[in-house]
Amino acid sequence: MKFDPFYLIVDSTAWIERLVPLGVKLVQLRIKDLSDEDIRSEIRAARAICAAHDCQLIVNDYWRLAIEEGCDFVHLGQEDLAEADVAAIRAAGLKLGLSTHDEAELETALAADPDYVALGPIYPTILKKMKWAPQGLDRLAVWRKRTGPLPLVAIGGLNPERIDGVFAHGADSAAVVTDITLNADPEGRTKEWIRKTEAWR
Repeated sequence: MKFDPFYLIVDSTAWIERLVPLGVKLVQLRIKDLSDEDIRSEIRAARAICAAHDCQLIVNDYWRLAIEEGCDFVHLGQEDLAEADVAAIRAAGLKLGLSTHDEAELETALAADPDYVALGPIYPTILKKMKWAPQGLDRLAVWRKRTGPLPLVAIGGLNPERIDGVFAHGADSAAVVTDITLNADPEGRTKEWIRKTEAWR
């Protein structure tokens, strides 16, 4: 499985509508604190936009809705994985990405036979409060050996200046949230990310 090196994560279809047409090929819709019906509407709209622009959509957490809406990729954190019906996800034909933060979580993730593994935070992040210290590039290199041929996604505190180091230590894809969504010029920053990851595409 070949993963695009630029992995955008956003919390609304409005962001997808703004940024995917710029050339984004891999995006995760990560919504919190909405009703299931509102999230269903967001997923439907996001699917349509991504389909029109040849962009892979990954739905965060809401695996049941992802199945019902005919999506093809879901991402789960460790807590969500513990409660998810992985067999149902697989039976529906969905691919599965999993978050990891330490050795125990990596073992749990690999036992679920995922389609990719994410490691984070690589650098300090402001996205959410983390109980884990920044993993650093050396840990990324260790994860690269442990995950074998599985795509490895780096996340946490990434920006265009850190991209080369992340890929040099074994990441297949660099995930980004706040470096774009909190930027004064999200469109310009997205284009910069696309340019900076072109060499790894």
